[in-house]
Amino acid sequence: MSRDLRRLAERVLRIEAEAILGLIPKLDERFDRAVAMLHACAGRVIVTGIGKSGHIGRKIAATLAATGTPAYFLHPAEGVHGDLGMVARTDVVVALSNSGETDEMLAILPPLKRLGVPIVLLTGNPKSALARQSEVVLDVSVAEEACPMNLTPTSSTTAALAVGDALAMALLDLRGLRPEDYAALHPGGGLGWRALFRVGDLMHGGDTVPLVTEDASLRSAVEEMTRERARSAAAGETPHACGMTTVVDARGRLVGVITDGDLRRLHLRGVAVDGLRAGDLASRTPKTIGADDLAAKALEVMEGTITTLVVIDDTERPRGVIHMHDILRAKIV
Repeated sequence: MSRDLRRLAERVLRIEAEAILGLIPKLDERFDRAVAMLHACAGRVIVTGIGKSGHIGRKIAATLAATGTPAYFLHPAEGVHGDLGMVARTDVVVALSNSGETDEMLAILPPLKRLGVPIVLLTGNPKSALARQSEVVLDVSVAEEACPMNLTPTSSTTAALAVGDALAMALLDLRGLRPEDYAALHPGGGLGWRALFRVGDLMHGGDTVPLVTEDASLRSAVEEMTRERARSAAAGETPHACGMTTVVDARGRLVGVITDGDLRRLHLRGVAVDGLRAGDLASRTPKTIGADDLAAKALEVMEGTITTLVVIDDTERPRGVIHMHDILRAKIV
């Protein structure tokens, strides 16, 4: 039985994925017009729909609001009983209706038309009554629902949601929303917290950065790695040990790093360390990051394979180091 259920689940996922891919050829000037209309909106974007389309509409409205486009959801049944009073002439409506013939949706059209509010319609029926009265019609029709009976809205709601996300991301790009802007819109959530901290806020810099020149002895490199904890404590920071040192050239530019792991591997190979220079052992292609980059990006660069990144400036000189523990302490993950 479980195998049959997995096959059913695979079919659902495949059909819904194909439904989304089928939307790509439909991206044309109508999508551009919809984005331009929403971007030029001097008021708010009102998203409306009923049934499953209403649930998708609520999510689209939430995504728009979260990414810099003022938006709210209007239930069409409540709209004809007074909530249309929230709609202003400066607003734009995004309507969702797979059939384009839903009675509750058709009922709110006359008052919207009297206000002169433009309508962007996401529908599976571009020739419907709703489509004929909308300024922009986005075709989100699908070949079939993922429901085995081809009845329950599944692929169609997924398609509408995906196009709603595409509209929101296009607007986000046009508005030039920055990570700090996003954080301001999410002051109480983990997403905003992730977008708030930059590497420079968390890195260890100044005299606490372990550093040797490439012609320094390997012994000096080991001593530098050992002194790192004492220096961080003396600087008033939480004592830490990154287990590495940066290696720079005569001009102070980063040429590599030496880690505890490098030393262990050298020992296991039985290599004599006398006479070796830091440049002989340094890994020449270390992963680095900038002080202005997000701390969340630093975590992505680490990719679970390394625990420390060197922070460099525009001249390739080390400015600091950031450890995975610094990011975890900031509760970015």
